[in-house]
Amino acid sequence: MGLHRLERRHRSQGESATTPAELLVPGLKLDPEESRVDNTEMKIVCAETVLLGHEAFRSSGETLVIPDREIAREHLLDVDALVVRSKTKVTGDLLSGTPVQFVGTATAGTDHMDLAWLEAEGRYWCAAPGCNANSVSEYLVAALLALGGRHAFELAGKTMGVVGCGHVGSRVVNKAEALGMTVLRNDPPLASVSAAPDYLPLESLLAESDIISLHVPHVNHGPWPTVHLADSLFFEQLRPGAVFINTARGSVCDYDALLDAKRGGTVSHMIVDVWSPEPAFRIDVLEVTDLASPHIAGHSFEGKLNGTLACYQELCDFFGLPRSWDVAASLPAPPCRSIELDVQGMGDETALHEIVRQVYDIETDDALIRRAAARSEIDRSRKFDALRKDYRTRREFSNSSLQLKNATESLSRKARALGFECPGEGGVTHLCEIR
Repeated sequence: MGLHRLERRHRSQGESATTPAELLVPGLKLDPEESRVDNTEMKIVCAETVLLGHEAFRSSGETLVIPDREIAREHLLDVDALVVRSKTKVTGDLLSGTPVQFVGTATAGTDHMDLAWLEAEGRYWCAAPGCNANSVSEYLVAALLALGGRHAFELAGKTMGVVGCGHVGSRVVNKAEALGMTVLRNDPPLASVSAAPDYLPLESLLAESDIISLHVPHVNHGPWPTVHLADSLFFEQLRPGAVFINTARGSVCDYDALLDAKRGGTVSHMIVDVWSPEPAFRIDVLEVTDLASPHIAGHSFEGKLNGTLACYQELCDFFGLPRSWDVAASLPAPPCRSIELDVQGMGDETALHEIVRQVYDIETDDALIRRAAARSEIDRSRKFDALRKDYRTRREFSNSSLQLKNATESLSRKARALGFECPGEGGVTHLCEIR
């Protein structure tokens, strides 16, 4: 049986809320240990989309960076370690007959890896569950505020159903509650090991929720499969006029059933970040989606860097190498370091929408994927991959300072709950700084 560490990190339909989500620690410095290999001879292949991959792994050995979909067996014939993201399929065909001892994916999911083969062959593997949890939850905040602003409805007072309450889902729960929503939870794997009474059966959650958000991994076996979890029956049980959001996996939604639900009015609005298939996403789904994006909900700079860092730490530990990469030296300056806003006369959600939009304008991603909707599947696939590969630097909320004038205590309280630090409670003018 091959060594791996995902099981101790990954529960709740493949997730665990107990794993530390904050992996990013600047200035890693540890004393050298006895190495399993001489790092002057060690060779590493790193997929091109692994953020700062060359900077991270060159301290551990000779590092070759290759476009994700072009990594082939011939590249690995004298290589000790392989580090990828989701576009590289890691199978026996790729690794058989190679000396690769270590495979890391700088992603939360492992759908692209043949884990059974890796374990049977004794190849060590690791993933980074929770690395992009905060990124996805911030994407949801941006999307919901934009959708509410576009269609003139308030989020506060609505009921949101969160399906899957692991790393990502638990963050979404917190942010939805911060926006004043009532949150219902469904997570059969967590419910089976928890005494907490607040997990609902899926049919109850669907019937009672104004907004449904999926946060489950791709699971096609066992007692709780998630492939086509959102099927015709799912939408038949949904409260009419609900908002449907999928930032989980394209495979967990039957998009034909979703289109039927949209045409019939069961689904009023759609937010879609993940597609089936990818990268040749469906134009018919795009055309009826309110806010769309090219599988980038988890693509904040911190989310991607946390994935790189998790693999780097595992590789160093596996080979007995010192952790000598100085992460802080690799961090770019935030594009939006300071925001000043007079919120006099603004409602809380209008003000929050304007604040969040300056940090992350989700409408830009929506416009980009619509421009990528070429009729040719080949062109559409190429453009989809390019949008992900060349995704702009999107720093998380915690990297910008916020100065609000004439903020109410209600707005300050919500801003703090979303991650902003807002001293000066009780006054009319508040200075909010995100650390």
